[in-house]
Amino acid sequence: MTAGGTGQAETERDEKGGVRTALAGLTTRGRSFLAAGIAAAICAYVLGQSDLLRVGLLLAVLPLICTTVLYRTRYRVAGSRRLAPSRVPAGSEARVHLRMDNVSRLPTGLLMLQDRVPYVLGPRPRFVLDRVEPGGRREVSYRVRSDLRGRYPLGPLQLRLTDPFGMCELTRSFSTFDTLTVIPRVEALPPVRFSGEAKGYGDGRQRSLALAGDDDVIPRGYRYGDDLRRVHWRSTARYGELMVRREEQPQRSRCTVLLDTRGIAFAGAGPDSPFEWAVSGTASVLVHMLERGFSVRLLTDTGSAVPGEGSDGFAGASQETADAAGLMMDTLAVIDHSDGTGLSRAYDVLRGGNEGLLVAFLGDLDDEQAAVVAKMRRRGGGAVAFLLDSDAWMREPTDVPGPTAQHGERLRMLREAGWTAVSVPRGTSLSELWRQADRERTGVAAMSGGETLS
Repeated sequence: MTAGGTGQAETERDEKGGVRTALAGLTTRGRSFLAAGIAAAICAYVLGQSDLLRVGLLLAVLPLICTTVLYRTRYRVAGSRRLAPSRVPAGSEARVHLRMDNVSRLPTGLLMLQDRVPYVLGPRPRFVLDRVEPGGRREVSYRVRSDLRGRYPLGPLQLRLTDPFGMCELTRSFSTFDTLTVIPRVEALPPVRFSGEAKGYGDGRQRSLALAGDDDVIPRGYRYGDDLRRVHWRSTARYGELMVRREEQPQRSRCTVLLDTRGIAFAGAGPDSPFEWAVSGTASVLVHMLERGFSVRLLTDTGSAVPGEGSDGFAGASQETADAAGLMMDTLAVIDHSDGTGLSRAYDVLRGGNEGLLVAFLGDLDDEQAAVVAKMRRRGGGAVAFLLDSDAWMREPTDVPGPTAQHGERLRMLREAGWTAVSVPRGTSLSELWRQADRERTGVAAMSGGETLS
């Protein structure tokens, strides 16, 4: 649970435009009483009926009295909001808790609460609270749900005051609001091994020094408790003080996840579109690799990565794993189609360093972009591509099955370049495709006489 915003609403008189604001708060009942009273008074004057005049004055004065009393009532109400949780996967529910505190010395009248929420999260919640005693509090809650990822503002909270006769309603708004982040769905993946991959601290070929080792990368000064057998005498003679040599540092495997966001590469929109599947698959692989202790990097076709990401990506299997996953999920929550037409920027980034295992979620490719993706394959690391066919994806299951000829040609090109390329049919879970990629990689390695990792 996370603490939401707090604020205060005061029912104090505004000198400028006070009468106009008060009369604008008249309800339909109050306006009807006022109109009936004026009409009765006019008829009484024309007909000379004094009793009808009294009735007309009563009808006209009653809503005005209620409006004056309600508007001049001085009490202060504080409100707060809590989201549980503030980050929720698409399709899941979050609960919003509202709390109202009467911080004045006077009891409140009937209160009506209304919280502003985007229409994609559901209907606008409304609550009616009875009289709140001085120093008292009331708590209510409601649920929100969205099938679309994104960041959605909640608030500001509106407080409506009404008199016992329902003649007048005045609205006060709090100034604070909170944000609900709807992240992509994350699917649990089975623990498989791909060519060029190693465990988080294993002995694979594509590794980097861990960001947090027990020793520095160069001999350091002697510290109390260090083993004297680790004294580095050459450095000691050079610096004039005891220096100890470092031990072998733990190695951390790298994984780069490439997400194709080009608008021309995906057809359709909505929760069941191929692009949303690719975003959800990217989130699943990122979380899976972080949990396995990899240094994980998120890359898009524009060549951009997650803000705050280090040169080696986010480190897994550490206390910062949850924070790293949260930053990546926040980025994927608002990611959208790019205006780019090619993958050359991502290729330039990958060409600049050793990226370890490469997992790519790709949309439709033409000949030029398929050649660019083929060159991304690094000799030392594994490369897995999930290729979506938008045309086949948008067809109904009763239509002609199977990928298009162009899609099959793209798969062949990537496989010949060394990729473990998997076609993504509509309705297939990522875990099944993850196992399929492992089987295809194992089959290729067996046919070529290579070593098979388990």
